[in-house]
Amino acid sequence: AATSSDEEDDSDSSTKPIRSEKKKNPASLFQTGGDPPKEKKSKKKVPPKGAESEEETSETLQKNSNKKGKAKKSKKKEERPPSPVIEVENLEEFVLQPAPQGVTVKCRVTRDKRGMDRGLYPTYYLHLDNDKKVFLLAGRKRKKSKTSNYLISIDPTNLSRGGENFIGKLRSNLMGTRFTVFDNGANPDRANADWSNVRQELSAVVYETNVLGFKGPRKMTVIIPGMNADCERVPIRPRNDNDGLLMRWQNRNMDNVIELHNKAPVWNDETQSYVLNFHGRVTHASVKNFQIVHSSDPDYIVMQFGRVADDAFTMDYNYPLCAVQAFAIALSSFDGKLACE
Repeated sequence: AATSSDEEDDSDSSTKPIRSEKKKNPASLFQTGGDPPKEKKSKKKVPPKGAESEEETSETLQKNSNKKGKAKKSKKKEERPPSPVIEVENLEEFVLQPAPQGVTVKCRVTRDKRGMDRGLYPTYYLHLDNDKKVFLLAGRKRKKSKTSNYLISIDPTNLSRGGENFIGKLRSNLMGTRFTVFDNGANPDRANADWSNVRQELSAVVYETNVLGFKGPRKMTVIIPGMNADCERVPIRPRNDNDGLLMRWQNRNMDNVIELHNKAPVWNDETQSYVLNFHGRVTHASVKNFQIVHSSDPDYIVMQFGRVADDAFTMDYNYPLCAVQAFAIALSSFDGKLACE
C-alpha cells in the first residue's frame, strides 16, 4: 500500500516555512490573470520567528523507508525552536482564508466511530496540531443521501445543514470517484439579483483507478479556483451543473482554475511498498496517504495527509489552500467506494 516515511517528530506543532528556495515565488503558480502578486504580499514568505528551516527536516527517500526511526533522531526534537503560534480569532474567517504564504498549517484529523451508527457514519474532527489543539472543523456524512454528502461545520456538536455553523459540504457523484466542495452559500435556484449569495465551489477531486484498482497507489487530481493579484481566491459560482469546476476541467476550460495532482509514490524494494517522504509527519502505511503538488513545482507541497494511528491522521496545508478545502479533500479519501484501510 502507498505509504509513509521516516519517523522523525510526529508531534511537532502548527507551522513551518514552505520549500521555495531557488524557485520563483510559489504564489505565481496559483495566480490566474492580472499582475504578478504584489510585493507587499510576498514579504510573508519570510519564515515566522521560530519556524524551523526546511533543511533541518529534509531527508532523502533512501533514509525514509518504513523502518522505525533510529534513536538519534529524537535529539533533533530538543534542538528545534518552538513552532510559531497560529492565532484563530474568528474561526469562520480563518477556515476559509488561504494559508499565509511561507507558513505550513499543521493539523490533525481524528475519526470517531463510537455510537449507534458511527461505524457507518463516523464524525471527523480537525484540530490544529499544536499544544492547544485548537478545534477548527467537524465533518460527517449525511444519512439518506443518494450520493456521498458530507456536511462540514465549525461547531463540533452541530452538524446539521440548517445550523448557522454550517460552513461547507463535500458531494460526490454516483460512482463515488468525483467530489465537489462547496461553501455555505445558497443553491443557484435561490440566487438573488446580483448572484452574490450563491455558493462558491472551493475545489473538486477526481480519483482514477490504476491496474491495481484502488488497492494500489491512487491517482488524484485536485481542481481549485485560481488566486488573483491580491492573493485572494477567485470566486467560482456556477449557475448550473455544466459550469462547475469538474465540467470546466473536463472541457479544458481552465480560466481561473488550477489543476493539482498527487505526487506519485516510488516503489521501494527493501520494504516492498510504495513510499513518499513525509518528513516524519506520517508513520503508518495507508493507501489514504497522499501529497498534493503543482506539476510546475513538485517540491512545493500544497497539502499532505497521512495516517499516524488507526483513527488519527496528520493534515498539513500551504498557500493557496484554506482549512475547508484541505479538510474536504481529506474527507473524500475516506469515502466508502474508495476506502481501503
